[in-house]
Amino acid sequence: MGKLIVTTTSANSPTPALPPQQPPLSGGKRLRGMVTENTAEHPLVTVITAVFNARPYISGCLDSVIGQDYPNVEHIVLDGGSSDGTIEVLREYDDRIAFWKSEPDKGVYDAWNKALAEAGGEWICFLGADDELLPGAISAYMTLAVANPEAEYLSSQVRWTHPSGYVNPAHGRPWKWRRFAKSMCVAHPGSMHRRRLYDRAGVYDTSYRSAADYEFLLRARADLKTAFMPLTTVMMRAGGMSDDSIAPTEAYRAKVTTGGRNAFLATLELWEMRGQFMLGPLRRAVGKLVAQWSK
Repeated sequence: MGKLIVTTTSANSPTPALPPQQPPLSGGKRLRGMVTENTAEHPLVTVITAVFNARPYISGCLDSVIGQDYPNVEHIVLDGGSSDGTIEVLREYDDRIAFWKSEPDKGVYDAWNKALAEAGGEWICFLGADDELLPGAISAYMTLAVANPEAEYLSSQVRWTHPSGYVNPAHGRPWKWRRFAKSMCVAHPGSMHRRRLYDRAGVYDTSYRSAADYEFLLRARADLKTAFMPLTTVMMRAGGMSDDSIAPTEAYRAKVTTGGRNAFLATLELWEMRGQFMLGPLRRAVGKLVAQWSK
């Protein structure tokens, strides 16, 4: 029969140290019971931001949403596991963000889909971590929504800036199916999607790395109900997904498989897009020189 061994701890023995408590990886007003709801007078607008290692810019993004004059906005921020101090910045804004969370993801569109599950807004928009809403942007969009009650997608223009100094002050054109079936002619950052569009069409296809937003809007084809305003609502910094060299190839796939575009025409457009991508640095340099000469 085995011996029973009893161990005791002396009153003078030191208490084993507990492991240090890890700071929370989620937060926001919602976790404090402060929930924003839709109202008939002011429909709730959800702004979604996916972020990964964007400490130099994330404060500007957050402040641009906080500073909007529209009274019913929630900001949901999904961080992909940043290690550059971004999470510390999110903690500093804990009492001003509706909800934020940091966990590994499979890319921007995976983060967007996670955020959509948290979104409570009647209108939903996406803002890059290095982008900023301009003052009055959301109020202008909601005025456009009232004037176009059947619309389920609202767009405007963005101010596109490149590190070279080149600036496109008004990027983005009105949605028209014949134009959109050929290319992503609308400015997606900050544009508004009505919730029922997701109820009908689903969420973003994460097999895309840079064109899932385009593919999503192609699903409705010519039946998409839209409205446009020729107003600049977002300051967008270059270097995001749309600037990826894979973007033309992914756009081709989206046009053909989802938009029903003729494969031959889509191939011609693919080569045109690749040429534009390769000429981008030269075009920006010339644009910068023209802007300087015109001053």
